[in-house]
Amino acid sequence: MSLTRRTFSSLALGVPLLGQDQPPTPEQEGLATIRTFVRFVVAPTTVTDRDGNYVSDIQPHEFRLVDRGREQKLRVDLAFQPLEIVVCIQANNTVEPVLDKIKQIGPLLENLVLGEKGQAAIIAFDHRIRTMQDFTNDGALFKKALAKINAGSTTSAMNDAVVTAARMLRNRPSDHRKVILLISETRDKGSEAKTRQALLDLQFGNIVLYSVNINRLVTSLLTKAQPPRPDPLPAGARHMPAGSLVTPETISQQTGIYNGNVVPLAVEILRQAKSIFVDNQLEVFTKFTGGSERSFLTYKDLERVVADIGQELHSQYMISYSPNNTEEGGFHPITVDVARTGLTVRTRPGYWMAAIPQ
Repeated sequence: MSLTRRTFSSLALGVPLLGQDQPPTPEQEGLATIRTFVRFVVAPTTVTDRDGNYVSDIQPHEFRLVDRGREQKLRVDLAFQPLEIVVCIQANNTVEPVLDKIKQIGPLLENLVLGEKGQAAIIAFDHRIRTMQDFTNDGALFKKALAKINAGSTTSAMNDAVVTAARMLRNRPSDHRKVILLISETRDKGSEAKTRQALLDLQFGNIVLYSVNINRLVTSLLTKAQPPRPDPLPAGARHMPAGSLVTPETISQQTGIYNGNVVPLAVEILRQAKSIFVDNQLEVFTKFTGGSERSFLTYKDLERVVADIGQELHSQYMISYSPNNTEEGGFHPITVDVARTGLTVRTRPGYWMAAIPQ
């Protein structure tokens, strides 16, 4: 009876494919090699208590993971893999009032997020995507790169920045955890890439995205106004209450239009109302990669937020398993539960997989 050579392969979205090809033992010499590829799904999982504190004493047997309705046999470890992080910073004219605060995060990246073996790269974006610093763990280089970031144009190509960061992480070691830290407003303005493309790149790369949101209302009020357009109507052509002086100042007071431009606050209120009915792009990125959204106003807030992200990254449980339902192609939703009450569990919502013939 002879052995036949079989190769098992598959394509998964956001799931590493690990192959094992061991050399034959002396007893196996002369026999055909059986080459098997074993799939492992990795699900970084964060557990918090009612007060939002990270819980780090959960035992492996307390976790339960269901993949498309089937319970899986798990391996659970506390996070230990080195981190590969790309920090994407919005650097257009809108965020100029808070850019000085953002440029102070170098020591936070070095001490609180990266650890000893991690590395980070820094991207700044407006209509351009600028790599300010390639991957390094040198805090002095972080500080130097951040100092070079200046406010640019009116465009904010957030999707393009995420795509660029995902592609930079694609070439990093496969056994490292890959993270994007996106410091920006919640809207894209002027990207060539669509949100769907950016999300696919994140999932293909098994990348978790954390966002630190810049408050749009604050930046709208503090941003230097662009040179006003001339009012198309002369002052005397506007209707005013009887007895009022018809001057540019009184027109502004009555109409809320300053030199032909609507008050910035009113514009932002309209945008905020509209966004109630439109998906927040950062919410999409964080939700479907297992990350989270945070926001800040002051540097102390920013320091606290980055420190919290660092604590989360170092408090995660790395759950991995070989699916027992590989014959089922398509999207595999996953849920993770803990055999304790009062805890909140967050992980990636699932992954894509091509069916493997049995």
